[in-house]
Amino acid sequence: MKRREFIKKTGFGTTSVLASSSVIALLASCSKSNMMNGGMNMTGQPVPVTEGNFSRLLPIPNITGSNSSLTAQTVTANVNGTSISALGYQPNGILGPTIKMNSGDAANIIFQNRLSEKTNIHWHGLKIPTNMDGHPEAIVNPGSLFNYQFTINQRAGLNWYHPHPNGATAKQAFQGLAGLFIVNDAEEAALNLPSGNYELPLVIQDKRLSASGIIYNPNMGEIMTGYMGETIIVNGAASPYTEVSTRYYRLRILNGSNARIYNLALSNNADIIIIGNDGGLLKNPIVVKTILLSPGERLDVLVNFAGVATGTELFLESRMFDNGGNAQGKQGYKIIKFKVTQNVTDNFTLPAILSSITAISPSTSSRTRKFVINAMQMSAGMNMTGIHRINDKVYDKNRIDENVTANSTEIWVFDNSQGDEPHPIHLHGVHFQVLERSGGRSQVTASESGWKDTVLVMPRETVKIIIPFSTLTGVFVFHCHNLEHEDDGMMLQYQLN
Repeated sequence: MKRREFIKKTGFGTTSVLASSSVIALLASCSKSNMMNGGMNMTGQPVPVTEGNFSRLLPIPNITGSNSSLTAQTVTANVNGTSISALGYQPNGILGPTIKMNSGDAANIIFQNRLSEKTNIHWHGLKIPTNMDGHPEAIVNPGSLFNYQFTINQRAGLNWYHPHPNGATAKQAFQGLAGLFIVNDAEEAALNLPSGNYELPLVIQDKRLSASGIIYNPNMGEIMTGYMGETIIVNGAASPYTEVSTRYYRLRILNGSNARIYNLALSNNADIIIIGNDGGLLKNPIVVKTILLSPGERLDVLVNFAGVATGTELFLESRMFDNGGNAQGKQGYKIIKFKVTQNVTDNFTLPAILSSITAISPSTSSRTRKFVINAMQMSAGMNMTGIHRINDKVYDKNRIDENVTANSTEIWVFDNSQGDEPHPIHLHGVHFQVLERSGGRSQVTASESGWKDTVLVMPRETVKIIIPFSTLTGVFVFHCHNLEHEDDGMMLQYQLN
C-alpha cells in the first residue's frame, strides 16, 4: 500500500487530530521496522531467506494407504539441527504421512484432534462430498474424533491435506500441519515414470524459527503481504541434500508455504520437464528453465542428471522475479542440494504423449461470473480486519455468495487488474482449465495447461478459467491461498444445487 493511500484510508488526513508530524513518525516507524521482530510493516518489505549449509539428508515422509489415522498434536521436531516445538499429524515431525491410493479406492481416515483449539482437514485437490471436504465450519473440537470417508473418483495426481478452520488455517498450517495425498491410476502406471528411489516428494515451505519453536505472530503488514519465514525447509528439514544418480528423477513438488511464491530453476540451468500439475498429468511434456509456483500449487517434473559428472553438486533454487508485489521475488536463494554420486545406465524414455486431455470449449459455458479482487482496504483506527475482499465481500458463513447448477459448465473471471498483491485462487470441489490471462504476464503459463485447482493471479492481471461442475451438491468455498488473506476473510461460498 502506498503511503498516501495509507494516510487516506486510515483517516489521517489534514484535519485529523493526529498531527502531521506524528503521521510522518508513524510511517517512518512502519517503513523501518523489521518483520522478524514483530514490528509494523506497512510497506510490504520482503523477509530475506537465510540459507543453511545443506548438510542434512532429505527426509522422505512415511507412506500410508486407504485406512489411516491422523492426529493433530503438539510435536517435537528437529527442523534446523535443534529440537523445537511444532504441530504435526504424527509424532516427531511436522509433516504427516504421505497417503497413497488408487483411483476407485475408498478412504477411511480416522482423525483425532489433540490440540487445544478447533481444527479439521481439507483434502486439497480431491473432488469429494462437501461434508468430507473440510469446510471452514465443519470443525473437530479439541479431544474429538472424526471419520473421513470418501471414494477417490479422479485421475492420478499430487494432492495434499492441511487444516482449514475459519480464522486459524494460517497459524496451524505454518506451525506444521500438512501432508501429501497421492492418487495413482492405470494411465499413469503405463508410462513407467521414474519411481521408488527415483521419485522424490518435495514439500517446500518457509518457516520463522526460534529456539523454542515455529513463530507465528503476523503484524499488520504481514496480513497485507502474507506471513513469510527466513528458513526454507523441504520435507520438514532446513537446507537438505539428497544423493542422485546419472538418470531421470521424478520430483513431486508442493508449495506448502503460507504466502511465499517460488520461481523454481536448477542452478546449472538444466531443463525442468513439466509432466503434471495440480490436476495430474499434462497432455504433453513441457520444457522450461524456470517456473513460478504459488502457495497451494503442485508440480510434477522430470529432471535428467545424465551427463553430469559424479561429484557435482547442484541446487533446486528460487530465482528473482518481477511483478510479485513489494514482498515477493526480490531475492534468489537455494532450496535443496543434489549430489551426483553414481553413474548408472537409464533406460527411461520420455513419452511424447502423457495423457488424453480435451480442452473445454468456452461455447459450452452457460454463465460467466466475474470476481473483482479488491484493492486492500483499511478503516479508520487502523482496523485491519477484512482488508482483502472479493467483489467487496468478506467471508460470512451464513451467506451463500454464488448458486451454481450441478453438471453445468461456467466461466469464472478473477480480476486483479487494480491490485498490488499476488493472489493464488483455490476452488474447492472442482478442477478447472485456465482459458486466458490478460495484463501482467499476459499468457497462460507452461504449468497451467491441463487441469488445475489453484491459479496464481498476479498484480494487474485478470485470469479466466472454465469449470465443469459435477453432481457433488452442497456448499463449498473458494478463496485466496495466501493463508493470511484467507483468514482475513478473502473467501466466499458457492452452493452446487
